[in-house]
Amino acid sequence: MSDQNPIEVLIEPATKDLGEFTVRRALPDKRRQRVGPFIFFDHMGPAEFPPGTGVNVRAHPHIGLATITYLFEGEILHRDSLGYVQPIRPGEINWMTAGKGIVHSEKVTDELLASGQRLHGLQTWVALPLEHEETEPRFEHYPAAGIPSLQLDGVDIRVVIGSAYGKTSPVQTASATLYVEAFLAAGASLALPPAEELAVYVIDGVIELGGQTVNAGVLAVLADGASATISAAEKAHVMLCGGDSLQGERIIWWNYVSSSRERLEQAKRDWRDGKFGEVPGETDFIPLPER
Repeated sequence: MSDQNPIEVLIEPATKDLGEFTVRRALPDKRRQRVGPFIFFDHMGPAEFPPGTGVNVRAHPHIGLATITYLFEGEILHRDSLGYVQPIRPGEINWMTAGKGIVHSEKVTDELLASGQRLHGLQTWVALPLEHEETEPRFEHYPAAGIPSLQLDGVDIRVVIGSAYGKTSPVQTASATLYVEAFLAAGASLALPPAEELAVYVIDGVIELGGQTVNAGVLAVLADGASATISAAEKAHVMLCGGDSLQGERIIWWNYVSSSRERLEQAKRDWRDGKFGEVPGETDFIPLPER
């Protein structure tokens, strides 16, 4: 594939109101449901929470996917039906495999609720391979210090998930997954790592890719098999996401991802009937949507 036109599509995220704050949702998009296993891509913040306010996502279920929370600023308190209670802070990775079903909430500690905070990060989902859709749920937390980093010609890189630039992340995945954070200094450029499917999301700044300008808040999806280099006239912050394509179609409904409509209907009934389990110590939850 020529370097001249590596971009398949530029996706400008839709703005979604989550109540306490808004997010910019790049995936799924009508032109591209997923990139590699990534099937959901939310950019949250930067958002300012004054004292007395904070993230308050009540308990809700997932199936058929794994969630990845990655923060640049702030903190979120994760609780789930397996009994895990884990604060998520910048640079750390929370990987929660839903598989056949899990329930979790995302809130803040009493201390942060009292003090307020600035929150900024990414919330993404990866669809699970067909053979893992009904796997046992699990939760893993990876400290920031364990995520490999390097510098290449004015670019600071963290290999958050997968292998790139000679580094391999410790994060365990169900399929080949690539998630890389890069800070480009003014005038720097970066050759993108090889991946079956790959996209570049601009968190801050402006980059050039294949002769096109990609602004902050835009997801540039590369054509399959394309090779490319990104460059930045001024400093920029980007996230690379992708990996191997997954077999089969996926259906997304609310917080569920599945290859089977019948399985989705069962999951709807299970949540309505209280069969998913509960987050220990919590009684509030998000009801099944009417539509």
